[in-house]
Amino acid sequence: MATSVFLAKLIGPVLLVAAIGLFINTAGYRAMAQEFLRSPALLYLAGMLTMTAGLAIVLNHNVWAANWPVLITILGWLAVVGGAVRMALPDVTRKLGDSMLRNDRTLQIGGGVWLAIGAILCFFGYFRGLAWRI
Repeated sequence: MATSVFLAKLIGPVLLVAAIGLFINTAGYRAMAQEFLRSPALLYLAGMLTMTAGLAIVLNHNVWAANWPVLITILGWLAVVGGAVRMALPDVTRKLGDSMLRNDRTLQIGGGVWLAIGAILCFFGYFRGLAWRI
């Protein structure tokens, strides 16, 4: 459980800030993502970093239980697959990214998912234990 709480404290705030930034500055995030997709080197580097982070999560936290820690495991596996796709299939990544960026609703849904998962992880990482300490 300590690993779950640590990873929740690590990942939760990152997702929250990314989601809030996306909602506050959608045009800026869209422009940044479009520039990112135009760079094969950035796609590859992001794939390598994402896959490495995902493997680190999965190797230390491969928890498949009907409880909140499974969110961390799912994020880890999504990072492994997403990183591998970015590295091995950059053209597919670029096409998929371009199609997602053309649709405002896709960005809003993605931001909403990040916000929800980030909030859940922050709650379990930072706040849930406080109720037991008081």
